[in-house]
Amino acid sequence: MYAQEELKTMSYLNGSQLAKDTLANATASLLIPGANVKVSAAQKVPGSGSSASYDDEHDKQLLNVNSARLNNANNAASSAPGPSPVNGSSNDMEMRWWWRTRSLNAPSPFQQFGPCGRIMKNSAMVMQIQDPASQRLTWYKPPLTVLVIKKKDSQVLLPFVQLVEWLVQEKHMVVWVESAVLEDKLLRDDVKLEQESAKFRGVHEKFCGVRARFLALRDKLVTFKDGRDDLTDRIDFIVCLGGDGTLLYASQLFQQSVPPVMAFYLGSLGFLTPFQCDNFQEQVTNVLEGHAALTLRSRLRCVIHRKGERRKESLQQQQSALHIGLQKSNLHRHMNNVEFNSNNNGSPPSSNSILVLNEVVINRGPSPYLSNIDIFLDGKYITSVQGDGLIVSTPTGSTAYAAAAGASIIHPSVPAILVTPICPHSLSFRPIVVPAGVELKISISPDSRNTSRVSFDGRNDQELHHGDSLRVTTSIYPVPSICSQDQITDWFDSLAEGLHWNVRKRQKCLDELSDLTASGSEDKLDEFDYLKIYDE
Repeated sequence: MYAQEELKTMSYLNGSQLAKDTLANATASLLIPGANVKVSAAQKVPGSGSSASYDDEHDKQLLNVNSARLNNANNAASSAPGPSPVNGSSNDMEMRWWWRTRSLNAPSPFQQFGPCGRIMKNSAMVMQIQDPASQRLTWYKPPLTVLVIKKKDSQVLLPFVQLVEWLVQEKHMVVWVESAVLEDKLLRDDVKLEQESAKFRGVHEKFCGVRARFLALRDKLVTFKDGRDDLTDRIDFIVCLGGDGTLLYASQLFQQSVPPVMAFYLGSLGFLTPFQCDNFQEQVTNVLEGHAALTLRSRLRCVIHRKGERRKESLQQQQSALHIGLQKSNLHRHMNNVEFNSNNNGSPPSSNSILVLNEVVINRGPSPYLSNIDIFLDGKYITSVQGDGLIVSTPTGSTAYAAAAGASIIHPSVPAILVTPICPHSLSFRPIVVPAGVELKISISPDSRNTSRVSFDGRNDQELHHGDSLRVTTSIYPVPSICSQDQITDWFDSLAEGLHWNVRKRQKCLDELSDLTASGSEDKLDEFDYLKIYDE
């Protein structure tokens, strides 16, 4: 990252073609493995030599650097392999490009503080934070396979069949659907109607035309079953038809890399579904051609450590260390290397890890006693929760359970983790926001009267016993949600439509003339007329 920033500095200072070519080759991109897509990590804003405008005050400051730093940058550029650039050449002025990128804290690519301070380079960094406006969808191979997920509702059948028919016949794509779709009685012609209710027979008859179109495509579809088939590296593109639950289900299907998701609003909630089905052909075509913005919705990686499992793992590690005969220092180095290479998130590989898009909830379950939960942040004890439970959510989940419990609403591009108590037994216990990437350890207090229950996006409900712990951190596999317009417009539209955010009756404007007339003062009215004539 630091080398990339040095190259950007060179391009800012002297505009040399060599530095610009090197920067173009070294520009980092956020790749989404398992899908034929990448997100551009930088944007280019062309300028035309002396006619280029510098309206941005920050760009003016970049041009007014002192001569010492300018000489250092020129020396760095001249020491690079290849022909040395000629400063001030006409070709250089004609081909000048001014790069504008944004970091987390400012619209500047520099990670330097004063003449001496800068961010220490960390080889174990696992997460890069980009400018959200630069996250654009780019296919580096044509997408061939698409997964279509629909909710269980008869009103979705017609849009579903129309979409699948268009993808197969017009776009010549391989369409994957869940195996349960083929078992839908409304899409089968071998149902024994005499055993069904009169209402079902009427609905079955109503969709006879849709059913005939689907049966003509049935043999061309590829099916999968949740929990049995692994979809990793098989799907290029996902289309969801329904409410927010369809996107949550798609996230649950991919516990590692997630293909780009295009969600159509056909449900009761629309926070995560910005598209309408009216002109789906045009919208899907634009996405397949790579004309779309992305919102990278972070997920939480949750791992449950059982008391007995930790003891068994500790004994196995001790036996392995004694058998190999490693010294203590070498053993520490080996364990650090294992932690770095295991999923790149500092946690050992575990088969019971779960990635959630909205939240993980720890609650007291059916017990009449209060939950007593201890919270640790990066190994440091923070506080204990006494109440109904705790919500650990992503910014995407801030409009879900966390909002109902009093948490703030956070844009999904903000790198953060929300910690929200559920009905705490303390008036001063307010929700908090911690940086993305930290590890939260949640365990049952030793003096707790009861155990707790934990659920992940409302699924996989499990029990946490005394001595068990739940570790939660930010996953390196986000959900790339395709925007209908852009990140800001889609998000605020969802707030207005879903939550009626800040909807109120407007206050009437002050009518000065009627207000002064109602006062009954002729002097004030004459004075007002005089001022009105004076203003004109």
